[in-house]
Amino acid sequence: MVSTVDTAHGRPGTSRPPVRRRPLEAVAPAAFLLPAVALVGALLLVPFAVTFAQSFTNDNGYMSSFVWFENYAALVRDPNFVQAIINTVMWTVGTLVLPVGLGLAIAMMTNGLKGGRWLRIAFILPFALSGTATAVIWGFVLRSDGALNQAIAFFGGEPSRAGFLLEWPTNTIVMILANTWQAVGVAVILFLVGLQSVPPETVEAGTLDGARGFRLFRSIVFPQLHAVTVVVIGMSLANSLRVFDLIWLLTKGGPGGSSETLAVTMYRESFILTDYGYGASVAVVLAVIVVLSSWAYLRRQMPKEA
Repeated sequence: MVSTVDTAHGRPGTSRPPVRRRPLEAVAPAAFLLPAVALVGALLLVPFAVTFAQSFTNDNGYMSSFVWFENYAALVRDPNFVQAIINTVMWTVGTLVLPVGLGLAIAMMTNGLKGGRWLRIAFILPFALSGTATAVIWGFVLRSDGALNQAIAFFGGEPSRAGFLLEWPTNTIVMILANTWQAVGVAVILFLVGLQSVPPETVEAGTLDGARGFRLFRSIVFPQLHAVTVVVIGMSLANSLRVFDLIWLLTKGGPGGSSETLAVTMYRESFILTDYGYGASVAVVLAVIVVLSSWAYLRRQMPKEA
């Protein structure tokens, strides 16, 4: 034994030997993590690795040959790919500003309001619809003889002869609005959960200090919604970059590829034109953009360890 001095009581004591973990205890955490890691590797990493390798080939489903970086060089020269990038940026901005902003506003206005739960149903119900059902509903509204043109004519306006899906950027904008109609419900639900977790004492203290209206919301309520806001924006960011079903069912990316996003371009090249190598290169670019943008946002928003 090594003799020491008990500093708390000023008398000699003994030091305790370091606790050593048994080999089984050291590997136990890894054993519990292994199934999850294996599942992620099998369902995500392996398919991505195969797609990445395929992006360096000229593959039409029958014959395949390595072309190295020719597919990526062709992407830069492809005007449809550039248009898809522009549309993807528009979708990203639109689905961040509209569903998140409207979801927060609706949650704030209906939280604590008498009968507010019934008012929220009108905004939450569309979230239960599939992308296919949403596309069918909005196709009926936006086509040239659709409900929107009929309403414009009824009120004495000049309806659009071509409808709202045949010209860019109108087609992309109206599809972003259709997506907002469906997606705002989940934002309302999550923000309501956040608002109900705000301690009433902090709001009362802010009111006693003279904070009212928007100032009370900005200084007291909104900072306590930070965790929920990170989740809502993160979900909207990832979904906007991967949007496919609504665009494909309403316009199929047309006319002339004007409303395509990267996900639609990937599908068209791979499964319509059967150019699997080129489609794989679009998929790799899309995957890199989704991962990097999500990682950069979450890294900026997550609290840093001391």
